[in-house]
Amino acid sequence: MPQTSDLPAAHHASPAGEAFRRRRRVHRAWFVAAVTFVTITGAAAFRSLPGLLIDPLHEEFGWSRATVGLAVSVNLALYGLTAPFAAALMDRYGIRRVVAAALTMIALGSGLTVWMTAAWQLLLCWGLLVGLGTGSMALAFAATVTNRWFAERRGLVTGILTAAAASGQLVFLPLLSWIVQEHQWRPAAVTVALAALAVVPFVWLLLRDHPADVGLAPYGSAEFVPKPAPVPGAARRALSVLFSAARTGPFWLLAGTFAICGASTNGLVQTHFVPAAHDHGMPITAAASLLAVIGVFDVVGTIASGWFTDRFDTRRLLAVYYALRGISLLFLPMLLAPSVHPPMVFFIVFYGLDWVATVPPTIALCREHYGDRSAIVFGWVLASHQVGAAVVAFAGGAARDVFGSYDVVWYASGALCAAAALMALVIRRGSPSRAAVG
Repeated sequence: MPQTSDLPAAHHASPAGEAFRRRRRVHRAWFVAAVTFVTITGAAAFRSLPGLLIDPLHEEFGWSRATVGLAVSVNLALYGLTAPFAAALMDRYGIRRVVAAALTMIALGSGLTVWMTAAWQLLLCWGLLVGLGTGSMALAFAATVTNRWFAERRGLVTGILTAAAASGQLVFLPLLSWIVQEHQWRPAAVTVALAALAVVPFVWLLLRDHPADVGLAPYGSAEFVPKPAPVPGAARRALSVLFSAARTGPFWLLAGTFAICGASTNGLVQTHFVPAAHDHGMPITAAASLLAVIGVFDVVGTIASGWFTDRFDTRRLLAVYYALRGISLLFLPMLLAPSVHPPMVFFIVFYGLDWVATVPPTIALCREHYGDRSAIVFGWVLASHQVGAAVVAFAGGAARDVFGSYDVVWYASGALCAAAALMALVIRRGSPSRAAVG
């Protein structure tokens, strides 16, 4: 009489049983995406603190808002300029090593700010070290993971990983604002340092560089893809890709639109919304909570944008996103008040849905035009995003010092978004075959 335990074994040993088991098993790519989501969430949280430090540092050290804004500008610029080199380094040394080193650098930079006494030390710690660290975990990191691990659902996964940046604000910003208000800014800086160190073992144990490392094909592909050999000369490769892409029109249009994206989000709203709202009598914790609400709705908007990117013309999506963002910024100066009121809540929800909805279609356009170089090309496009953010982070603080108000910057950013919408419409279509490469 056969034992019942033999029946399941026989079932799984059959070709049909093995196929059923494989269909039911969750692909390892989704676990890698989950680790990437957590890491990018942390990077966003680490970058959310400077906007909360403008007023405390001004009060304690007497530094002007332009001086603090300069440190934020260096941070934002390096966040972008580091990205293409980090993407090339990931091709050379692997994702895990680069990300673990970046987290350690963030912890060092944030922790050292506790002892600073001069403005140049803020530039060194938060501008240089934290800028380099967070730049190594920028959205080019998300593009690298998506290109390697996914052959299908790339738009959706890109949207999810992009939404991680909003989740970082959602999770950490209210907490950090409470710490700054109740215990001053130094404990908040220590919190960021400890959080960065806590993520390092998580990344090292769970993140994998390539599907071939675990004997799998990319998600959605029936064909096994061998792991490519390490690419030497990371800096040289990043620069050669830049020089090649810079000879094409789509690169400059994508870089230009993304520079305006950075100017109107990280540079302006993320950096200056809290002090601007505080100028109108709103408590810092209330203003920071509104930014966190932007993070909530950005998760929804960015994942939806990824879904749209898989189905609609990406150029038209970008044009719509930038046009709506520009219109909303023109109304913001009229909405700032001592307390939160329904029109302000509407603006926060509306702006949140559009915050980084531009990223999935921008990455898709890079993939269409530049194929297997798209992660590095997007790294350079992201650099333009952060340069735009850096310019406005400094200009916003300078405008506040000169005019006593942020109004002129809100209006200027609205006009720039209108220009970005027109630029998006003239980007030519890429090759669908290139989009499948990577």
